[in-house]
Amino acid sequence: MYRLIPVLLLVAACNSPQEGPVNVLVFYTDDQRFSTIGALGDEDVQTPNLDALVRRGTVFTHAHTMGGQHGALCAPSRSMLMTGRPLFRLHARGDSIPPNHIMMPEVLAESGYMTFGTGKWHNDRSSFARAFQAADNIFFGGMHWPNQGGHEAPHLNEFDSTGAYPRSARRQVEGYSSMLYADAAIDFLADARTMDQPFFAYVSFTSPHDPRTPPEPYASWYHPDSVSLPPNYLPEHPFDNGELYVRDERLREHPRTEAIVREELALYYGMISELDAEIGRVMDALEANGQLENTLIVVAGDNGLAVGSHGLLGKQNLYEHSMRVPLIMAGPGVPSNERRSQLVYIFDIFPTVAEYLGIALPPTVEGESLRPIIEDPQLPGRGAVFYAYRHFQRGVRTTDGWKHIQYQVDGTHTEQLFDLNTDPHETQNLATDSTYVAQLHELRELLMTESVYWSDPLDLTAPNWGR
Repeated sequence: MYRLIPVLLLVAACNSPQEGPVNVLVFYTDDQRFSTIGALGDEDVQTPNLDALVRRGTVFTHAHTMGGQHGALCAPSRSMLMTGRPLFRLHARGDSIPPNHIMMPEVLAESGYMTFGTGKWHNDRSSFARAFQAADNIFFGGMHWPNQGGHEAPHLNEFDSTGAYPRSARRQVEGYSSMLYADAAIDFLADARTMDQPFFAYVSFTSPHDPRTPPEPYASWYHPDSVSLPPNYLPEHPFDNGELYVRDERLREHPRTEAIVREELALYYGMISELDAEIGRVMDALEANGQLENTLIVVAGDNGLAVGSHGLLGKQNLYEHSMRVPLIMAGPGVPSNERRSQLVYIFDIFPTVAEYLGIALPPTVEGESLRPIIEDPQLPGRGAVFYAYRHFQRGVRTTDGWKHIQYQVDGTHTEQLFDLNTDPHETQNLATDSTYVAQLHELRELLMTESVYWSDPLDLTAPNWGR
């Protein structure tokens, strides 16, 4: 079980409603693409609890991850969330978080918060030990492999006061992963009622990451024949993007028939509805304990997923379905039932939380607080967002809806240009249309500028990108 370690409350200002909420509750989902929330327009999926949070708070409809340097995009995404740092300024490709990259829960703990974690930690064990003073049902890894218990009987760690978390201490726990993480959070929230300090609770789900095995009744909620194909469905990707046979893309056979995609989407939606129910259980506990009105709630996803879009299943690509993620913020000071369409990154969450709490940021944080945009929707936000995947995919999207992707795969250079205003599903490549020569040139230049700005190790001016 988790163990609470009392710490001195240093920041009394956080208790003032004028200064911001006392508590912070972060839900982080795994492989959930931005569009899979009913209240945001997806008529196929049922998410009543996420819908309620949409109504309760402010949604960032264009939140992005920046990508990754290997196929396990979950790891750098979590490093970006926790450190407020961009992709190429993480340590060890984001797989581990060194002590000099100060994490959000570390900053809050120093300011008097009790920090609690449960669920997936796809980074090193020592950084988890630094981050959390209380924990239970901890999963160190990327996914629940079917031959290791799957979601139904995952291998988890209890809280370790020494911070060692040896692999030998893992235990196999019966119960669906999302339920086990919600159980741990609910137990913590019950004990938090008696604490004389605010809390930071991080609930990091492993769903809806495959294996796509939703439990009943959610496995029966969606029949493949009733699920809509995505507008950008293709049996095969039109060219080699460098990662057509990564693990995610080998989960089902090629080509992706309509039946295959419908089957995968039905299971995917079942997992999302189960995940939604567990979020609802935690929210019910928060309200029952009298903590709801004074808690800042963040719901975010680590990255998206194709699940049949563009002939792909995985997340190892730079299309909207893989780079855009859910991001909802609710709580004191956050407007209800509002949308913000400005371009933002996952690593903007840390500085946003800190500003709401009135806590100073360490100099290692490079994200931008979203509070100004929340309070004034007319502010422009970022002019562009930059994407990168391994050494052969780079992309950029502008605030006015243009998107450009370049690929360098086995000596073949491919370009895409999309007008997301008229083609939000990225089905019409305009890169070879002479009408858009000037636009393509402008985006090429912007891509190189963004690449340099974000410390991309590749030289995109080189014929082979510096390899």
